[in-house]
Amino acid sequence: METAAIAAFTPPVRTLMGPGPSDVHPRVLAALARPTIGHLDPQFVVLMDEIKALLQYAFMTRNELTIPVSAPGSAGMETCFVNLVEPGDKVIVCINGVFGARMRENVERCGGQAVVVEDAWGAAVDANKLEAALKAHPDAKVVAFVQAETSTGAESDSATLCALAQRHGCLTIVDTVTALGGTPVRVDEWGMDAVYAGSQKCLSCTPGLSPVTFSERAVARIKQRKTKVQSWFLDLNLVMGYWGSSQKRTYHHTAPVNPLYGMHEALLMLRQEGLENAWARHWRYHLALRAGIEAMGLRFIVDEPRRLPQLNAVTVPPGIDEAQVRQRLLQDYHLEIGAGLGGLAGKVWRIGLMGHACSLKNVLYCLGALDAVLTGMGASINPGQAVAAAQAQWSHGAGK
Repeated sequence: METAAIAAFTPPVRTLMGPGPSDVHPRVLAALARPTIGHLDPQFVVLMDEIKALLQYAFMTRNELTIPVSAPGSAGMETCFVNLVEPGDKVIVCINGVFGARMRENVERCGGQAVVVEDAWGAAVDANKLEAALKAHPDAKVVAFVQAETSTGAESDSATLCALAQRHGCLTIVDTVTALGGTPVRVDEWGMDAVYAGSQKCLSCTPGLSPVTFSERAVARIKQRKTKVQSWFLDLNLVMGYWGSSQKRTYHHTAPVNPLYGMHEALLMLRQEGLENAWARHWRYHLALRAGIEAMGLRFIVDEPRRLPQLNAVTVPPGIDEAQVRQRLLQDYHLEIGAGLGGLAGKVWRIGLMGHACSLKNVLYCLGALDAVLTGMGASINPGQAVAAAQAQWSHGAGK
């Protein structure tokens, strides 16, 4: 490519209703443009402390080690595993989708032994299977599971799974990337030990940061390691010196200053809305989306008791090329929805209702666009009914 022809990049304005990233709130975008200061500037240290406090609120925890990792959610996952898993450690990994499988990969790369508890994609983690695995492997040190499985939209019962792990002397590593800010994540109440999330989902922030929090039990395990953490950058023994509680911080890396401005603003907005209100909002708009999807004649792959309101896996009608539908939505409506992953590829769409994107306007826009595209392709659906059904559900729910 000739560089002389390259001009400033101006991205199109999209409506992001896939599995992430979600739409970024204008307040967050404005925060990103504030003047850059040094990552050891006294005012930046103040910002760091406020981010920690806001993350503690979001995670519902008092954990001192609560920070944003300077990298996306996958690095938050790796931070938990490389710090808590040593070579030879036995880790029970619950897999009910793509991201549980990534946990197993992390265990193996740390030199640990993964014991897999497997459930069907679209189902929650079966507590009875986990209990059986814990009894069969009394030497296990960690239980790892995904609370909100982004590949399917299924939510597992963190409270029950963490209680089982504690009863058998195991720490827990929990993926809340799609959960945080959209459904309850009660770290202290449920006894979670190492928890990671992402900035780009229900927090309505830009991608590239991963909030994590570690219990005192987890911190003690990290400090008592017999071997070095295999990643220098993610070694919390080093990172704690930078994100510690004192005004004097030990230089570890140059933090992404402006993205942290954005995270601060996003977390502040969550605090201003209130966690319970945010959870209720995600559920309310999910019900409207559900009414429209079902009126259209489509169905969800996850049973309602374990269905995430913010990540909706919807079946593709017979004979329809799902990729072509997504292409038309993007091209004609500037609307992004997600494809299925792994065994669900080509079979489902993943429709996100996350953070700033979780609104009645987006629900109706998505349903109308999907209805129009599918009708135009001759899909076997009930045309013209989705938007009215969603509006009726919204009016009914808002009146309560």
